[in-house]
Amino acid sequence: TVASYVDLHLEANAKLLANPDEKVYNKSAFRDNKGEGMMWISGTNIVQFSISGKGKIDGNGVSFMGKELEDSYELKPVHEFDPRPHVLTLINGKEIRIKDVIIGNSAYWTVHLVGCNDVVIDGISILNNLKIRNGDGIDVDHSKNVRISNCFIESGDDCICLKNRREYQDLGPCENILVTNCTMTSRSCAIKIGSENMDRISHVVVNNCIIRDSNRGIGIQNRDEGTVENIIFSNIVIDCKFFSNVWWGKAEPIYVTAYTRKAGDHKDAGWRFPKGMADYEVGTVTDISFNNIKCESENGVFLSAESKDKIQNIYFDEVDLMICKRTNYEGGIYDKRPSKGDDFVKGKTYGFYLDNASNVNIRNSTVRWGDTRPSYFADTLFSQNIDGLQTFNLK
Repeated sequence: TVASYVDLHLEANAKLLANPDEKVYNKSAFRDNKGEGMMWISGTNIVQFSISGKGKIDGNGVSFMGKELEDSYELKPVHEFDPRPHVLTLINGKEIRIKDVIIGNSAYWTVHLVGCNDVVIDGISILNNLKIRNGDGIDVDHSKNVRISNCFIESGDDCICLKNRREYQDLGPCENILVTNCTMTSRSCAIKIGSENMDRISHVVVNNCIIRDSNRGIGIQNRDEGTVENIIFSNIVIDCKFFSNVWWGKAEPIYVTAYTRKAGDHKDAGWRFPKGMADYEVGTVTDISFNNIKCESENGVFLSAESKDKIQNIYFDEVDLMICKRTNYEGGIYDKRPSKGDDFVKGKTYGFYLDNASNVNIRNSTVRWGDTRPSYFADTLFSQNIDGLQTFNLK
């Protein structure tokens, strides 16, 4: 456990290594929900805590995995709790600074900020095993005034994820988040908003980033009653390709969806819905801008909701797509998980696939197709159930 007014400084040759003994991890990362990992390094209600230096924090992730598969590790069976340790969990912290260190090999989430205010993460590297599921890089959960800059992140799961988990619903919205000058690689989604969102995620700017060798690039995946609003993505280069179904995503460089979550019987299903409710309405996704984004991928932009009112005021300006076949995985497919109904939309690949939204504006954008053009590569634009679609100089 870390404390206020402490700088955890790691010299260049120093390394903190997580104990591989699962029995030593017994404090849940999600309060009473013990199905999603335990805490290793943690702090609650702390002020002016920092991590600095050129040293390493190693989560010893493979020690907690099952059998190695083609592009992932099997997860061990979970009984009463999941012992996999999150590397760093800070709850209700203020004036947090994390700079320069290398953090890696996490068995679960790497840096989890819960209900924190005034956070700077600058110049760190997160080097996780790309085969470890749930190995997120930075999770910004119910937190405010967070600045993430100059980071290099490789993670099996999402590199940077903004969310509002239900276990911490008393800690307020996720807002005023700035991500700049980062390079990311993910087997799932490099920059993600959702899927857990029971409050509000708003006032977010993601600028000057490179996403390479990833599955999904930018993802807004709203699956709960919370809202997503006032977000700008700009000056981003995206490189995506298909991976196996273990990972959510089908190489969509830009992904905007709003669907009610599918009920399940998995380890933490009881925490996914509002207390005492088996159903609810998904929240809206509104006022999102994508500006000056260059994409090379096996798939196109996917925008879809369960009704037209759930996605509104979406702006694409200077979004350039090069769609080309690069792997042997099945194409002509988009991924809606985790949502009610079918997991996938199958058929054709379009530059922009738009389904159920209001006020979508596409300007000064291009769609090009690679030399190897399979039969399911279709047209520049597919739209259905869109109120107020405007295109200008879309080629």
